[in-house]
Amino acid sequence: MSIPKDLKYTNDHEWIRIEEDNIAYIGITDFAQSELGEIVYVEVETVGEDLEQEEEFGVVEAVKTTSDLFMPVSGNILEFNDELNQDEGDNPALINEDPYGKGWIVKIKISNPEELEELLDAQAYEELIS
Repeated sequence: MSIPKDLKYTNDHEWIRIEEDNIAYIGITDFAQSELGEIVYVEVETVGEDLEQEEEFGVVEAVKTTSDLFMPVSGNILEFNDELNQDEGDNPALINEDPYGKGWIVKIKISNPEELEELLDAQAYEELIS
């Protein structure tokens, strides 16, 4: 089970990768995708919206279940990954294949960087799932 050390994690199994200028990418963890099984659809209708930490930003549908997606930190949803989008590339299985790379779900502009301190590091996340 892959848990990259350069990411932050939530108790709800989202990860966040911080880039320059408070830009960040959000996805679900390797653990989450393995628990969900084959992902068949991702819905994000919040592009352009300002959302608070822990607010729902989308839904992931797998063959056996549906799971809500929650914001790790407050921010503005800048972009939904076109490769997952039904209207564009339509390959939601990228989340299963590469959850920390091509399987990212949204790109955001962080509005409250202090909230990053509340998230789990790789070691704490590993303890959570073991």
